[in-house]
Amino acid sequence: MNWTDMLFQGWEGIFRTLLVGVLAYVSLIAFLRISGKRTLAKLNAFDLVVTVALGSTLSAILVQESIALAEGTTARVLLISLQYAVTAFSVRSARFAKAVRSEPALLARHGAFIPGAMRRQRVTEDEALSAVRAGGGESIDAVESLVLESDGSISVQLR
Repeated sequence: MNWTDMLFQGWEGIFRTLLVGVLAYVSLIAFLRISGKRTLAKLNAFDLVVTVALGSTLSAILVQESIALAEGTTARVLLISLQYAVTAFSVRSARFAKAVRSEPALLARHGAFIPGAMRRQRVTEDEALSAVRAGGGESIDAVESLVLESDGSISVQLR
């Protein structure tokens, strides 16, 4: 392959990318709307993995001619269906939900950090203090509780 082939290989590939890209995008939006708000909600770690997998699948459909639109669409339907099934089982079974999702963790209480929890959750004091400031506090002394939520955000309750 010469260097000009790296820049342009013909109009057929561009036309395929445009056509398949539009169709894949429209089908992705339709599937996300059908699957409900949960798929687009604030992401926990499990949801993030599924979202990245959906994006990777869309990318593969667009740039790999060996993957037909129907195959890529089937893969996306499978991922969204599995996500729907996992969330449905999570609602019905606390044990299953606990296995799939992480639990919130208390990082500070009554104006003091909980060092063991901070270490286990791999949160630095600087990161926690940044969340405190974003929540309207000036220091850890102003905090009633500081919680690392299952989506990775830090909730602050001031005294």
